[in-house]
Amino acid sequence: MSKQTTGIHHITAIVGHPQENVDFYAGVLGLRLMKQTVNFDDPGTYHFYFGNDGGKPGTIITFFPWANAYQGKIGDGQVGITSYAVPVGALAFWEKRLEKFEVPFTKVERFGERYIQFDDPHGLHLEMVEREEGELNTWTFGGVTPEVAIKGFGGATLLSAQPEKTADLLENVLGLERVGQEGDIIRFRSSAEIGNVVDLKATSVGRGRMGVGTVHHIAWRANDDADQLDWKKYVESFGYGVTPVQDRNYFNAIYFREHGEILFEIATDPPGFAHDESYETMGQHFMLPEQYEPHREQIEQAVIPFEVRELD
Repeated sequence: MSKQTTGIHHITAIVGHPQENVDFYAGVLGLRLMKQTVNFDDPGTYHFYFGNDGGKPGTIITFFPWANAYQGKIGDGQVGITSYAVPVGALAFWEKRLEKFEVPFTKVERFGERYIQFDDPHGLHLEMVEREEGELNTWTFGGVTPEVAIKGFGGATLLSAQPEKTADLLENVLGLERVGQEGDIIRFRSSAEIGNVVDLKATSVGRGRMGVGTVHHIAWRANDDADQLDWKKYVESFGYGVTPVQDRNYFNAIYFREHGEILFEIATDPPGFAHDESYETMGQHFMLPEQYEPHREQIEQAVIPFEVRELD
């Protein structure tokens, strides 16, 4: 038996103050805050989900905002750069917008594509690339319209403590196609139109340290619960230790740490984010899973208030 993931489901990172996080990803980048809830393993901490208009897999970046937490170090065992895909012709708009909000950026080329690279307020490395692939994001906010809006993930650059073993996993377990190498970057591709390009740095950059400004894990797509259980057995057959299925309310999740020390998740596409709120109201209310609803008052007192706001 062999299997193939269609690509990235979501990427989850640790950041600082929640208002700074929301201001940047909604106010500057124009993404939709689709869900405000809590870290199911630490209910005193928010869990924010940002994505396209419908919060589709391949567009979702999520955050655990920890105000005043220690700064992390990006390195081996992490996602080094999170890539966003924008429509062809949109980079000029984004260069002007980043300048407007005083976000420094640099321009680089990789595999014949032009990227602009920049950091979020808490040190997370991001980049944008123009791609034909992927449907337009119909969400409009703060002057970001569908013609230029972020479609979703262009992909991610992985930093591994054992790049050869991570490459083997990507190709021979997750089923990504190895499409080329440029310098010390190996490129892999999946079948989806978004979240489909994964770059792996073929040399070590030194061990990372988890904290603010680092990616906690990257999640790959499973079609449904049955497919996820197949993935669990399949990944275990290669000697990886995989967790039991975890109910994350908006998807089910299993986790394993690969040999390069990156934490991988495999998440189900359904049920999505509109089952406990309507599509129109997603992200407007503080949603708690059933087990934490009796403690709502205590949790609301513990978290820091914030608002989604347009920035001048």
